[in-house]
Amino acid sequence: MYTPPRRTLLRSALGLGAGAALAACGAGSTTVRTSGDVTLSLWTHDPGYEAFFTKGIPDADRLTDFRYRLKVTRAGAADLVTKLLAQAVAGRGTPDLAGFEIGSFPRMLRGDIAPRLLHDLTPDIAAVPGLKNDLLPARTAPYSMDGSVYALDSDTPMVVYYYRDDLFTEYGLSDTVPTWEEFAELGARVHQDHDASLCVVSTAGSDVGQVVQSFQMLLYQRGGAFFDADQNLVLDSAEAEEVLRFLCDGLRSGFVVDISDYYGAAMQTALKQGKVIGLPMAIWYKNYGLLPNVPEQKGKWRVRALPRFTKGGGVTAAAGGTGFGVLKDKANTRAATEFLLNTWLTHDGQVRRFIETGYLPTRRSVFEDPRLNALTDEFCGGQRLFRLYRSLLPDVPAFHQSPDQSILYDVLAGNLLRAYHGDLSPRQALKQTARDFRDQAGR
Repeated sequence: MYTPPRRTLLRSALGLGAGAALAACGAGSTTVRTSGDVTLSLWTHDPGYEAFFTKGIPDADRLTDFRYRLKVTRAGAADLVTKLLAQAVAGRGTPDLAGFEIGSFPRMLRGDIAPRLLHDLTPDIAAVPGLKNDLLPARTAPYSMDGSVYALDSDTPMVVYYYRDDLFTEYGLSDTVPTWEEFAELGARVHQDHDASLCVVSTAGSDVGQVVQSFQMLLYQRGGAFFDADQNLVLDSAEAEEVLRFLCDGLRSGFVVDISDYYGAAMQTALKQGKVIGLPMAIWYKNYGLLPNVPEQKGKWRVRALPRFTKGGGVTAAAGGTGFGVLKDKANTRAATEFLLNTWLTHDGQVRRFIETGYLPTRRSVFEDPRLNALTDEFCGGQRLFRLYRSLLPDVPAFHQSPDQSILYDVLAGNLLRAYHGDLSPRQALKQTARDFRDQAGR
């Protein structure tokens, strides 16, 4: 069982000396504010989060002993972490509250960076009656280390199947096909008869995250994973080989189409021309992929659970997320923690977050809220989508991360493309990925 080395790695993160790195960890005021006026420094990559937290200030004022103002800095997801680490080493200028996109957070898991820089939220969660058992472990896992939670997720980003209801009807396709294997047979006929595809993989070599995500979603649905809870690589599995072969076969038959990316001009053209009439993707793709690209198709799209794999797994996976964490040992650490818990984790806060941003609750009990279950979605023909999401909740898998995750993504993306092109078999691609990862990660 692998345990990450407990050494001071802030210096390794930026290639700086140990003295500067260690000095930075204790820098800042030791006089903790316990009430009154406070201005929190908030760093985020998404203006939607800025809007949510700003609108939540009156609730936080009412529920705490503080009166809040926010000073917001926006940066790219990767740049935000780089800047945070640089400022920490410099011993000044770190935020009070920071949002970590899920793919960027593994940098905080290297060595003891997270426990040195971030406030452990575990005792705060335990102090709220019933909260610990209400929070979904699947969405605290990506931001946890050694039993401590260092950030709270923005979403339970379930993967669902989007499809064009009008074209399914026109082509005589059933929207209740139960298994992926049957769906693939149907998709091959659809491609032959109508030059349309029912599934998508990204082949944008410059965006390894999208390339990996196409495979990752179905892998986790099938019951596979990249890493286990102890950060051990578990990618090379029967489930992974099955999923990769499924996608490779789908590319040959036309059931699957390769797209440079999920959001750009090529995808927009494929959607507008009816070349892509269905795809698995996270729930947030409606707002960030479909609505911007094909607003004129309002009312034509529908959402269903993913078809099952015959050999096992569930009917959903998870893709994406952003965890908000609090910087430790600062004058505003307590104020920032109370602000986060009283906007991000209250029942009404989680209801508001879904209504305003489309991000699903991370507390089980909120899925029972009648306001959310009564909502209809006009883009999806008036469907009550929240009821579907509630039914999928038991199948949401945990997503464990590793400080070496970026290495895996780099080598996996290249080998996935080689498998899609037929240069490697699925088995060879996975074996090569495991070898490449261990060579570069040193374990």
